[in-house]
Amino acid sequence: MRANPGSETSGQPTGGTDAVPTGGTTGGTSGEPTGEPIGGAGGGAGYDAVVLAGGAARRLGGADKPGLSVGGRPLLDRVLGACREAGRTVVVGGRRATARPVVWAREEPTGGGPLAALDAGVRQLAGENQAVLVFSADLPFLGEPTVRRLLEALGTGRPEGGGQPEGVLVVDADGREQPLVAVYRAEPLRRELALLATEHGSLAGLPLRLLTNELDLARIDAGPLASFDCDTWEDISAARARIREHGNVLDEWITAVKDELGIELDVDTHALLDLARDAAHGVARPAAPLTTFLVGYAAAMAGRNGRVPDEAVAEAIRKAVALAGRWAAEAEHAEHAEHAAQAERSEPGPQTQPAGADGGAPGAGADQPGSAAGASGQATAG
Repeated sequence: MRANPGSETSGQPTGGTDAVPTGGTTGGTSGEPTGEPIGGAGGGAGYDAVVLAGGAARRLGGADKPGLSVGGRPLLDRVLGACREAGRTVVVGGRRATARPVVWAREEPTGGGPLAALDAGVRQLAGENQAVLVFSADLPFLGEPTVRRLLEALGTGRPEGGGQPEGVLVVDADGREQPLVAVYRAEPLRRELALLATEHGSLAGLPLRLLTNELDLARIDAGPLASFDCDTWEDISAARARIREHGNVLDEWITAVKDELGIELDVDTHALLDLARDAAHGVARPAAPLTTFLVGYAAAMAGRNGRVPDEAVAEAIRKAVALAGRWAAEAEHAEHAEHAAQAERSEPGPQTQPAGADGGAPGAGADQPGSAAGASGQATAG
Protein backbone atom coordinates (compact mmCIF):
# COMPACT_ATOMS: atom_id res chain seq x y z
CA MET A 1 0.00 0.00 0.00
CA ARG A 2 1.42 3.35 -0.98
CA ALA A 3 0.72 6.37 1.19
CA ASN A 4 -0.35 9.83 0.23
CA PRO A 5 2.19 12.57 1.02
CA GLY A 6 2.29 13.31 4.71
CA SER A 7 0.38 10.19 5.73
CA GLU A 8 1.55 7.54 8.18
CA THR A 9 2.49 4.26 6.55
CA SER A 10 3.18 0.87 7.98
CA GLY A 11 6.06 -0.03 5.69
CA GLN A 12 4.35 -3.30 4.76
CA PRO A 13 5.23 -4.51 1.25
CA THR A 14 2.54 -4.66 -1.38
CA GLY A 15 2.55 -7.78 -3.45
CA GLY A 16 5.30 -10.36 -3.64
CA THR A 17 8.96 -9.47 -3.66
CA ASP A 18 9.63 -11.71 -6.65
CA ALA A 19 8.18 -9.20 -9.06
CA VAL A 20 10.54 -6.72 -10.63
CA PRO A 21 8.85 -3.32 -10.30
CA THR A 22 8.78 -0.97 -13.22
CA GLY A 23 8.36 2.76 -13.12
CA GLY A 24 10.81 5.28 -11.77
CA THR A 25 10.53 7.41 -14.89
CA THR A 26 8.90 10.75 -15.50
CA GLY A 27 6.56 12.01 -18.16
CA GLY A 28 5.75 8.53 -19.52
CA THR A 29 9.26 7.96 -20.86
CA SER A 30 10.81 4.54 -21.32
CA GLY A 31 13.05 4.91 -18.29
CA GLU A 32 16.23 5.42 -20.30
CA PRO A 33 18.48 8.19 -18.92
CA THR A 34 18.16 11.37 -20.89
CA GLY A 35 21.32 13.16 -19.82
CA GLU A 36 19.28 16.05 -18.45
CA PRO A 37 20.08 17.28 -14.93
CA ILE A 38 17.74 15.82 -12.30
CA GLY A 39 15.31 18.35 -10.87
CA GLY A 40 15.98 21.05 -13.42
CA ALA A 41 14.20 24.33 -14.00
CA GLY A 42 11.00 22.86 -15.36
CA GLY A 43 8.28 21.08 -13.43
CA GLY A 44 8.70 19.34 -10.08
CA ALA A 45 11.76 18.23 -8.19
CA GLY A 46 12.29 15.07 -10.25
CA TYR A 47 13.57 13.15 -7.23
CA ASP A 48 12.42 11.73 -3.89
CA ALA A 49 14.34 11.01 -0.70
CA VAL A 50 14.57 8.08 1.71
CA VAL A 51 16.16 8.71 5.12
CA LEU A 52 17.08 5.72 7.27
CA ALA A 53 16.47 6.60 10.93
CA GLY A 54 16.40 3.17 12.55
CA GLY A 55 19.18 1.11 14.07
CA ALA A 56 20.04 0.21 17.64
CA ALA A 57 22.79 2.84 18.18
CA ARG A 58 24.75 0.36 20.29
CA ARG A 59 27.89 2.49 20.39
CA LEU A 60 25.75 5.30 21.78
CA GLY A 61 24.38 3.06 24.50
CA GLY A 62 21.04 2.67 22.74
CA ALA A 63 20.37 6.43 22.67
CA ASP A 64 17.81 7.87 20.28
CA LYS A 65 20.43 8.86 17.71
CA PRO A 66 18.17 10.67 15.19
CA GLY A 67 16.88 12.84 18.03
CA LEU A 68 20.30 13.85 19.38
CA SER A 69 20.91 17.56 19.04
CA VAL A 70 23.81 19.10 17.13
CA GLY A 71 23.74 22.87 16.80
CA GLY A 72 20.37 22.98 18.54
CA ARG A 73 18.69 20.75 15.94
CA PRO A 74 18.04 17.00 15.95
CA LEU A 75 20.29 15.06 13.59
CA LEU A 76 17.24 13.89 11.63
CA ASP A 77 16.02 17.45 11.08
CA ARG A 78 19.45 18.48 9.83
CA VAL A 79 19.30 15.77 7.16
CA LEU A 80 15.70 16.62 6.28
CA GLY A 81 16.76 20.24 5.78
CA ALA A 82 19.39 19.21 3.24
CA CYS A 83 16.83 17.38 1.07
CA ARG A 84 13.91 19.74 1.59
CA GLU A 85 13.32 20.10 -2.17
CA ALA A 86 12.57 16.40 -2.69
CA GLY A 87 9.17 15.59 -4.13
CA ARG A 88 8.41 13.07 -1.37
CA THR A 89 10.52 12.22 1.65
CA VAL A 90 10.16 8.89 3.45
CA VAL A 91 11.72 8.37 6.87
CA VAL A 92 12.19 4.75 7.88
CA GLY A 93 12.14 4.52 11.66
CA GLY A 94 10.06 5.34 14.70
CA ARG A 95 7.66 8.23 14.28
CA ARG A 96 8.59 11.52 15.94
CA ALA A 97 8.08 15.24 15.52
CA THR A 98 10.03 16.59 12.54
CA ALA A 99 10.78 20.01 11.13
CA ARG A 100 8.78 19.29 7.98
CA PRO A 101 6.15 16.76 6.85
CA VAL A 102 7.41 13.31 5.86
CA VAL A 103 5.99 9.87 5.09
CA TRP A 104 6.78 7.24 7.72
CA ALA A 105 7.69 3.61 7.13
CA ARG A 106 9.17 0.70 9.10
CA GLU A 107 11.29 -2.15 7.85
CA GLU A 108 10.13 -5.75 8.31
CA PRO A 109 11.23 -7.07 10.66
CA THR A 110 12.05 -4.05 12.80
CA GLY A 111 15.81 -3.87 13.10
CA GLY A 112 16.23 -5.82 9.87
CA GLY A 113 19.16 -3.67 8.73
CA PRO A 114 19.76 -0.93 6.17
CA LEU A 115 18.88 -2.95 3.06
CA ALA A 116 15.49 -3.94 4.47
CA ALA A 117 14.92 -0.36 5.62
CA LEU A 118 15.80 1.02 2.19
CA ASP A 119 13.34 -1.38 0.57
CA ALA A 120 10.60 -0.31 2.99
CA GLY A 121 11.24 3.33 2.15
CA VAL A 122 11.33 2.85 -1.61
CA ARG A 123 7.99 1.02 -1.46
CA GLN A 124 6.35 4.20 -0.16
CA LEU A 125 7.40 6.28 -3.14
CA ALA A 126 4.80 7.03 -5.76
CA GLY A 127 7.07 6.13 -8.66
CA GLU A 128 6.73 9.28 -10.74
CA ASN A 129 10.23 10.58 -10.01
CA GLN A 130 13.33 9.17 -11.66
CA ALA A 131 15.83 9.46 -8.79
CA VAL A 132 15.96 8.62 -5.09
CA LEU A 133 18.27 10.33 -2.61
CA VAL A 134 19.30 7.93 0.15
CA PHE A 135 20.73 9.23 3.43
CA SER A 136 21.27 7.98 6.94
CA ALA A 137 19.83 10.18 9.68
CA ASP A 138 23.12 10.84 11.47
CA LEU A 139 24.84 13.24 9.05
CA PRO A 140 25.23 16.58 10.88
CA PHE A 141 27.08 18.34 8.05
CA LEU A 142 25.08 17.14 5.08
CA GLY A 143 23.99 20.21 3.14
CA GLU A 144 22.14 21.23 0.03
CA PRO A 145 25.39 21.72 -1.94
CA THR A 146 26.15 17.99 -1.57
CA VAL A 147 22.62 17.12 -2.65
CA ARG A 148 23.00 19.29 -5.74
CA ARG A 149 26.35 17.71 -6.60
CA LEU A 150 24.90 14.20 -6.35
CA LEU A 151 21.93 15.08 -8.55
CA GLU A 152 24.10 16.86 -11.10
CA ALA A 153 26.47 13.91 -11.32
CA LEU A 154 23.56 11.53 -11.83
CA GLY A 155 21.87 13.69 -14.43
CA THR A 156 24.86 14.72 -16.49
CA GLY A 157 26.75 11.43 -16.42
CA ARG A 158 30.43 10.69 -16.03
CA PRO A 159 32.84 13.44 -17.12
CA GLU A 160 35.02 10.83 -18.85
CA GLY A 161 32.06 9.46 -20.79
CA GLY A 162 30.83 5.89 -20.68
CA GLY A 163 27.11 6.51 -20.38
CA GLN A 164 24.80 7.37 -17.53
CA PRO A 165 25.41 5.78 -14.11
CA GLU A 166 22.65 4.03 -12.18
CA GLY A 167 23.65 5.89 -9.05
CA VAL A 168 26.19 8.24 -7.54
CA LEU A 169 27.65 7.90 -4.08
CA VAL A 170 30.02 9.97 -1.98
CA VAL A 171 33.54 8.76 -1.21
CA ASP A 172 34.89 9.98 2.14
CA ALA A 173 38.34 11.40 2.89
CA ASP A 174 39.73 7.90 3.49
CA GLY A 175 38.45 6.60 0.15
CA ARG A 176 35.53 4.64 1.62
CA GLU A 177 32.31 4.51 -0.36
CA GLN A 178 29.23 5.81 1.43
CA PRO A 179 26.09 4.11 0.02
CA LEU A 180 23.92 6.05 2.49
CA VAL A 181 25.12 9.39 1.15
CA ALA A 182 24.00 8.73 -2.38
CA VAL A 183 21.43 9.07 -5.12
CA TYR A 184 20.11 6.19 -7.22
CA ARG A 185 18.00 5.93 -10.32
CA ALA A 186 14.63 4.68 -9.16
CA GLU A 187 14.10 1.90 -11.72
CA PRO A 188 17.48 0.11 -11.24
CA LEU A 189 17.15 0.53 -7.46
CA ARG A 190 13.74 -1.14 -7.39
CA ARG A 191 14.93 -3.83 -9.77
CA GLU A 192 17.95 -4.84 -7.70
CA LEU A 193 16.07 -4.74 -4.40
CA ALA A 194 13.45 -7.08 -5.84
CA LEU A 195 16.06 -9.43 -7.29
CA LEU A 196 17.96 -9.58 -4.00
CA ALA A 197 14.76 -10.34 -2.10
CA THR A 198 13.99 -13.14 -4.55
CA GLU A 199 17.49 -14.55 -4.35
CA HIS A 200 17.81 -14.48 -0.55
CA GLY A 201 14.19 -14.84 0.47
CA SER A 202 14.41 -11.73 2.65
CA LEU A 203 16.42 -8.55 2.79
CA ALA A 204 16.73 -8.64 6.59
CA GLY A 205 20.32 -8.71 7.75
CA LEU A 206 21.83 -8.35 4.27
CA PRO A 207 24.68 -5.84 3.78
CA LEU A 208 24.28 -2.84 1.51
CA ARG A 209 27.23 -3.92 -0.62
CA LEU A 210 25.09 -6.65 -2.15
CA LEU A 211 23.04 -3.85 -3.68
CA THR A 212 25.87 -1.52 -4.67
CA ASN A 213 27.83 -4.39 -6.24
CA GLU A 214 24.98 -4.90 -8.72
CA LEU A 215 24.60 -1.25 -9.74
CA ASP A 216 26.69 0.75 -12.16
CA LEU A 217 27.76 3.59 -9.86
CA ALA A 218 29.74 6.79 -10.17
CA ARG A 219 31.63 8.33 -7.25
CA ILE A 220 32.20 11.91 -6.14
CA ASP A 221 34.31 13.56 -3.48
CA ALA A 222 32.05 15.95 -1.61
CA GLY A 223 34.57 17.14 0.97
CA PRO A 224 35.65 15.84 4.36
CA LEU A 225 32.43 16.63 6.24
CA ALA A 226 29.60 15.67 3.88
CA SER A 227 29.67 12.02 4.96
CA PHE A 228 30.75 12.56 8.58
CA ASP A 229 28.36 10.42 10.64
CA CYS A 230 27.78 10.22 14.38
CA ASP A 231 28.23 6.67 15.64
CA THR A 232 29.78 7.44 19.04
CA TRP A 233 29.55 10.10 21.73
CA GLU A 234 32.98 11.28 20.58
CA ASP A 235 31.50 11.89 17.14
CA ILE A 236 28.63 13.86 18.66
CA SER A 237 31.05 15.98 20.71
CA ALA A 238 33.26 16.61 17.67
CA ALA A 239 30.26 17.70 15.58
CA ARG A 240 29.04 20.07 18.29
CA ALA A 241 32.49 21.59 18.66
CA ARG A 242 32.90 21.98 14.90
CA ILE A 243 29.64 23.89 14.61
CA ARG A 244 30.78 26.41 17.21
CA GLU A 245 34.04 27.18 15.46
CA HIS A 246 34.42 30.83 14.53
CA GLY A 247 34.15 30.33 10.79
CA ASN A 248 30.96 28.25 11.03
CA VAL A 249 28.95 29.49 13.98
CA LEU A 250 27.02 32.32 12.29
CA ASP A 251 25.95 30.25 9.28
CA GLU A 252 24.96 27.38 11.57
CA TRP A 253 23.01 29.71 13.84
CA ILE A 254 21.15 31.40 10.99
CA THR A 255 20.25 27.98 9.53
CA ALA A 256 19.01 26.77 12.92
CA VAL A 257 16.87 29.87 13.41
CA LYS A 258 15.36 29.60 9.93
CA ASP A 259 14.46 25.96 10.51
CA GLU A 260 13.04 26.71 13.95
CA LEU A 261 10.86 29.51 12.56
CA GLY A 262 9.94 27.73 9.33
CA ILE A 263 11.61 30.36 7.13
CA GLU A 264 12.94 29.50 3.69
CA LEU A 265 15.00 32.52 2.80
CA ASP A 266 18.55 33.20 1.71
CA VAL A 267 19.95 35.54 4.35
CA ASP A 268 22.72 37.97 3.39
CA THR A 269 24.52 37.73 6.74
CA HIS A 270 27.20 40.26 5.84
CA ALA A 271 24.66 42.88 4.77
CA LEU A 272 22.68 42.46 8.00
CA LEU A 273 25.83 42.68 10.12
CA ASP A 274 26.85 45.84 8.28
CA LEU A 275 23.39 47.28 8.93
CA ALA A 276 23.62 46.40 12.63
CA ARG A 277 27.04 48.07 12.83
CA ASP A 278 25.79 51.22 11.08
CA ALA A 279 22.75 51.44 13.36
CA ALA A 280 24.86 50.96 16.49
CA HIS A 281 27.43 53.54 15.37
CA GLY A 282 25.11 56.11 13.84
CA VAL A 283 22.24 55.91 16.35
CA ALA A 284 22.85 53.88 19.52
CA ARG A 285 23.97 50.36 20.31
CA PRO A 286 20.45 49.07 21.15
CA ALA A 287 19.34 50.25 17.72
CA ALA A 288 21.24 47.36 16.07
CA PRO A 289 18.96 44.42 17.00
CA LEU A 290 15.82 46.53 16.81
CA THR A 291 16.68 47.71 13.29
CA THR A 292 17.37 44.21 11.97
CA PHE A 293 14.09 43.02 13.47
CA LEU A 294 12.19 45.81 11.74
CA VAL A 295 13.91 45.02 8.44
CA GLY A 296 12.73 41.43 8.72
CA TYR A 297 9.21 42.54 9.57
CA ALA A 298 9.12 44.91 6.60
CA ALA A 299 10.33 42.16 4.31
CA ALA A 300 7.64 39.81 5.60
CA MET A 301 4.95 42.40 4.95
CA ALA A 302 6.30 42.95 1.45
CA GLY A 303 6.24 39.20 0.86
CA ARG A 304 2.57 39.08 1.82
CA ASN A 305 1.95 41.65 -0.90
CA GLY A 306 3.53 39.48 -3.56
CA ARG A 307 7.12 40.73 -3.43
CA VAL A 308 10.01 38.28 -3.78
CA PRO A 309 11.27 37.79 -0.19
CA ASP A 310 14.98 38.04 -1.03
CA GLU A 311 14.43 41.27 -2.97
CA ALA A 312 12.26 42.68 -0.18
CA VAL A 313 14.98 42.01 2.40
CA ALA A 314 17.64 43.61 0.22
CA GLU A 315 15.52 46.73 -0.35
CA ALA A 316 14.69 47.03 3.35
CA ILE A 317 18.39 46.75 4.23
CA ARG A 318 19.30 49.46 1.71
CA LYS A 319 16.70 51.84 3.12
CA ALA A 320 17.73 51.21 6.71
CA VAL A 321 21.43 51.61 5.90
CA ALA A 322 20.73 54.94 4.18
CA LEU A 323 18.68 56.12 7.17
CA ALA A 324 21.45 55.13 9.60
CA GLY A 325 23.90 57.02 7.39
CA ARG A 326 21.81 60.18 7.60
CA TRP A 327 21.61 59.88 11.38
CA ALA A 328 25.39 59.42 11.55
CA ALA A 329 25.97 62.46 9.31
CA GLU A 330 23.72 64.63 11.51
CA ALA A 331 25.46 63.43 14.64
CA GLU A 332 28.86 64.19 13.12
CA HIS A 333 27.73 67.67 12.07
CA ALA A 334 26.37 68.37 15.56
CA GLU A 335 29.61 67.19 17.13
CA HIS A 336 31.69 69.47 14.91
CA ALA A 337 29.43 72.41 15.74
CA GLU A 338 29.77 71.75 19.47
CA HIS A 339 33.56 71.55 19.21
CA ALA A 340 33.62 74.87 17.34
CA ALA A 341 31.46 76.53 19.99
CA GLN A 342 33.67 75.26 22.78
CA ALA A 343 36.77 76.52 21.02
CA GLU A 344 35.20 79.95 20.56
CA ARG A 345 34.24 80.17 24.25
CA SER A 346 37.74 79.24 25.34
CA GLU A 347 39.48 81.99 23.28
CA PRO A 348 40.53 85.15 25.39
CA GLY A 349 39.08 88.63 24.63
CA PRO A 350 41.09 91.87 23.71
CA GLN A 351 44.45 92.06 25.54
CA THR A 352 43.91 94.91 28.12
CA GLN A 353 45.96 95.45 31.28
CA PRO A 354 43.58 95.49 34.21
CA ALA A 355 44.42 97.39 37.33
CA GLY A 356 46.67 95.38 39.54
CA ALA A 357 47.71 93.16 36.74
CA ASP A 358 51.28 93.25 37.96
CA GLY A 359 50.32 91.55 41.14
CA GLY A 360 50.13 94.65 43.30
CA ALA A 361 47.13 95.86 45.18
CA PRO A 362 44.39 97.48 43.15
CA GLY A 363 45.10 101.14 42.61
CA ALA A 364 48.80 100.79 43.52
CA GLY A 365 50.10 102.29 40.28
CA ALA A 366 53.48 103.82 39.59
CA ASP A 367 52.25 107.28 40.52
CA GLN A 368 50.79 106.23 43.83
CA PRO A 369 52.58 107.01 47.05
CA GLY A 370 53.86 103.86 48.60
CA SER A 371 54.76 102.24 45.34
CA ALA A 372 58.33 101.54 44.45
CA ALA A 373 58.29 104.12 41.67
CA GLY A 374 56.62 106.69 43.89
CA ALA A 375 59.10 106.15 46.65
CA SER A 376 61.97 106.60 44.21
CA GLY A 377 60.45 109.80 42.89
CA GLN A 378 60.03 111.17 46.38
CA ALA A 379 63.63 110.43 47.23
CA THR A 380 64.83 112.21 44.11
CA ALA A 381 62.66 115.19 44.77
CA GLY A 382 64.16 115.45 48.26
